[in-house]
Amino acid sequence: MSQKALEILNSLYGYDSFRGHQAEIIEHVSAGNNALVLMPTGGGKSLCYQIPSLIRDGVGVIISPLIALMQDQVDAMQQLGVKAAFLNSSLSHSEQNIIEQQLLAGQLDLLYIAPERLIQSYTLDLLRALQAGSVCHR
Repeated sequence: MSQKALEILNSLYGYDSFRGHQAEIIEHVSAGNNALVLMPTGGGKSLCYQIPSLIRDGVGVIISPLIALMQDQVDAMQQLGVKAAFLNSSLSHSEQNIIEQQLLAGQLDLLYIAPERLIQSYTLDLLRALQAGSVCHR
């Protein structure tokens, strides 16, 4: 397991060790591999995508189907000092623009988006711009 992952686990979340298969999953995803992870509620799934997103350059894009859960995750990450935001239907147009500008300027570590946004051409263009390297890597 990478030292960086353990440092993040300890400094952000206050844990000394990973549970179950978290370390294996985080290492796999941090290396740029895909993973399908099924865990029960409270099993620590969030760490399996949050930590790799913080280890890797750029922004981690998380698809989340529940607006309330998205808001809770973003609030929790912001309280920990992580630059996180979400894009969903609860935001005004001006709020969306601010977040999109932060995203394109490389000022976000995590971006949560609703699944229905993935079929919108505007969102796909925004994500393509990120893949093209328009984001300043941290």
